[in-house]
Amino acid sequence: MVFWIKTAALFLIRSRRTSIVLTLMVISAVSCLIFLSSLAMGVNDAMIRNSVGLFSGHISGYNIPYNTTKEDLAIKGVANVLRRVQVPGFVYFKDKIDRITLIGIEPAQEKKTSAFWKKNIKGRFIKEGTKEIFISEPLARRLDAGIGDVLSFSLKPLLVPESKKRQFMVVGIYKTGISQLDTGISFCDAGALENGAVEGKQSSWNAAVFLHDGFDMDMILQEYRNKNLDHINFKTWKQLMPDLEQLVALNYFSMSIVIIIVFIIVSLGITSAFSIFILKSIREYGIMKVMGMTPKETISLLCWEVFLINIAASAIGIILGAVIVFVFQKIGIDLSAYTSHNQYFIVSGVIYPRLTLYSLCLPPLSALLFSFPAAIWPAATVIKKNAAQILRGG
Repeated sequence: MVFWIKTAALFLIRSRRTSIVLTLMVISAVSCLIFLSSLAMGVNDAMIRNSVGLFSGHISGYNIPYNTTKEDLAIKGVANVLRRVQVPGFVYFKDKIDRITLIGIEPAQEKKTSAFWKKNIKGRFIKEGTKEIFISEPLARRLDAGIGDVLSFSLKPLLVPESKKRQFMVVGIYKTGISQLDTGISFCDAGALENGAVEGKQSSWNAAVFLHDGFDMDMILQEYRNKNLDHINFKTWKQLMPDLEQLVALNYFSMSIVIIIVFIIVSLGITSAFSIFILKSIREYGIMKVMGMTPKETISLLCWEVFLINIAASAIGIILGAVIVFVFQKIGIDLSAYTSHNQYFIVSGVIYPRLTLYSLCLPPLSALLFSFPAAIWPAATVIKKNAAQILRGG
């Protein structure tokens, strides 16, 4: 084996120009595909980050008992827990009435972690300890209400004494473009809904759990179960947004198909270049046949040549691709002009490529896998001719 590896290396060194061309072909393919697959990871990350960062968080908790605190959910790996009190009811303005779900929030914490408040189109976001309300643009249009108007809220429709209604001043109007958030939801300070503020003390609250990068949701849920919190109804973003999960999986599949197609094309190029390389050195192979080189050894020699070129080129391609990824990882790629109406990029259109084991290993492994068949045609050219015919130049 050592003899054939050394012989293959000497053949490649002797034909420097051909070796350089083949090497550059593989380097460019590997480095470009490492960047493209890292970009695909970045697109997946951006879609997830935009979707969970807008409102829901990575994990949503429902009907959490009041004796359970945010600190109980703030375990290792959790960046923040947003506490929300959800009350369905009716909102009144002048002679108009509409059904809404009023969500009591902690405004300062929401501004720190979530992003839906950035979608205000008029006015501002609510402040702590106030009786202000942040309503959606469709609700404002249906009620014909604007900034500074005072809305009344009650759990029951009609025939409700004014003393039972709570007054909230509209300070902001938002529009996210997501129907679930823009239809029938408004926000106020949680203090306005708790402690008996609206017809009786609330018995539970909901949570939006945001995780640090790199932490697995299933591990967090297992920790909650270990803390005897399995009585709480937790749902991950994958359960709440199955369409997004499918889109991420589709992105992985599409990128894998692209890598395979590219290296099928590259392998054809390597086959053609290697055939020229073999024909150029055909007399040397003829001499080796005269010396007793068997077809098996011929194939072994050519495979080692392909292997050595791919190892060297892939190593350089990995380094080059990783450098390109790290550069764009720092500055980001702004695709806002192409994603402004896409619900999965509603918070930000900036993509940050991410280098993963998948994006780092699949391109060079594909290069190696598809390059070996490239040695079959040149090997067949040498094997099918007898030594005398080769030496005569026939």
